[in-house]
Amino acid sequence: MIFFKSIVTFLKDEEYRSLLITSAIILSIGTLTYHILEGWSWIDSLYFSVITLTTIGYGDFSPQTDAGKLFTIFYILLGLGMILTFIQTVWAHYAKEVKEKKFKK
Repeated sequence: MIFFKSIVTFLKDEEYRSLLITSAIILSIGTLTYHILEGWSWIDSLYFSVITLTTIGYGDFSPQTDAGKLFTIFYILLGLGMILTFIQTVWAHYAKEVKEKKFKK
């Protein structure tokens, strides 16, 4: 339950909201580009964008076109820091909420 409350308070903060919007834009750009360049479905394109930027890289998909490979290089360089910052910020916010709740008890 505290996780959902933490997400709601996270979204109410304008600074956090802009980080979320920026992350969503980066994932949308990747999804659209892979859909166009590689001809993948929307779900596969989104999946590959998330897997790539979170550095998981299962290897079940990989760009086959030269344009897709070049885009991936730039996509990783530009998007990796933003996505990892987003994940770290969400985690730090959640940890802060948990700590404050324990302190109040």
